[in-house]
Amino acid sequence: MNISSLLILAQTLFGFNAALADITTTIVASSNYGVWEGWGTSLAWWAAAFGDRDDLANAVFSLNSVSLNGVTLPGLGMNIVRYNAGATSSNSVNGERMVKSPSIIPSRLIDGYWIDWTSSDPASSSWLWSQDAKQRSMMQKAKNLGANLFELFSNSPMWWMCNNHNPSGSDDGSSDNLQSWNHQQFTVYLVTIAQYAKNSWGITFNTVEPFNEPASNWWNGRTGTQEGCHFSVATQQDILPRLRSELNNRGLNSVQISASDETNYDTAISTWKGLNTSAKAAVTQINVHGYQYGNGDRSGLYSQAIGSKKKLWNSEYGESDATGSQLISNVILDFRFLHPTAWVYWQIVDGGGWGLITGDNDARSLSGPTQKYFILALLTRHIRAGMRILDSGCDYAVAAYDTSAHKLVIVAVNWGSAQYLNFDLSRFSTPGSSGTTIQRWSTQIGSGERYAMYKDTILSGSKFWSYFATNQVQTFEVPGVYI
Repeated sequence: MNISSLLILAQTLFGFNAALADITTTIVASSNYGVWEGWGTSLAWWAAAFGDRDDLANAVFSLNSVSLNGVTLPGLGMNIVRYNAGATSSNSVNGERMVKSPSIIPSRLIDGYWIDWTSSDPASSSWLWSQDAKQRSMMQKAKNLGANLFELFSNSPMWWMCNNHNPSGSDDGSSDNLQSWNHQQFTVYLVTIAQYAKNSWGITFNTVEPFNEPASNWWNGRTGTQEGCHFSVATQQDILPRLRSELNNRGLNSVQISASDETNYDTAISTWKGLNTSAKAAVTQINVHGYQYGNGDRSGLYSQAIGSKKKLWNSEYGESDATGSQLISNVILDFRFLHPTAWVYWQIVDGGGWGLITGDNDARSLSGPTQKYFILALLTRHIRAGMRILDSGCDYAVAAYDTSAHKLVIVAVNWGSAQYLNFDLSRFSTPGSSGTTIQRWSTQIGSGERYAMYKDTILSGSKFWSYFATNQVQTFEVPGVYI
């Protein structure tokens, strides 16, 4: 009999509980940080390479067990899709062609649909709707598997709208690259795609995001490795009302605008404060990227969103730590201080630890999942859309409540020496039924256990505990809980 089984037996025979735990946290039942909208991913660039693969689609967007290259994966069950409107085409127009950065990575150029400026009519030869077939294919597969939130986003305007015809950015990286006379045409491009997607692809975009890290100074056409474009705050506040008007004029009044997808929390605060009233009025949802990791004023951005009555998403996160350590740490920080209602991972497939699955988007090769994949599964498979996000009362766990199933979900990590973590549900009107078995799932950061499921944890009164090895992450589902 292992130590966990001995403790459960002692609990049953003698009724002691909290004293067995080294750390106790009390879940704050009265808290409410919003209704969770879901987990997601951007389709550029991995889906442009692998968008025809059903196994990948199932691994990302279903809750099924999926075999991928001989490894069985628990489906992540993501429901949010960010589709990238490309900026690239290979045609020439009146002797002018797209300019490529010498450092460009081919898989990071996404084919766009409006290939020349001679006509804005989407039925004309100026538009090529057969482009980008694999990214669209993955989007359709995602929808068929249950994805229900779709965002259209842009890394750069079409190359011919750019001052230097280079969709990787201006020649100095810090100047706006969208031609001033093409501000309106840029919004026409995005809205035309949204309208075509609704009418021809069966995809209704919930939001359109015209910018990607617009304040950043690394969008340099001379050195860039991907599509990107700098937009000053002044340019952003000119484009945002134009985009809202264009959507309304096309009958897409229900499609909302998100902005500005700045690279980190502090820059997002600065940009949002800089936008004028009409630009802010056009925006329904503040998007931010999580590349400040353990730093940055998450609480300050949340205050800006709440004060402006806007939704808040972490719309892009990624790093090169394949162990999953940084991922779980930063998700907890986001839940505790940023309070987004959605969280989106950047690359499903990539090398250097960035991908949830190791692969090469240029070579079109896949190997196996990183440990980070299984850490994320502990979150995405259990904290589901529609749940209420609660205050976990600590900096090592997150909590969510399913109001219809009366189920409490807790995801916790132990950073220190091996110890017991105790969870106190006494603030709930009904903390579950004492003696109930609580299912738990476990993944070890770095290597080892991968999403293993156990039924060895018992609710004792209003408390339960579990043994955690160092760097172990566990998810618990407690049934019969009422706020």
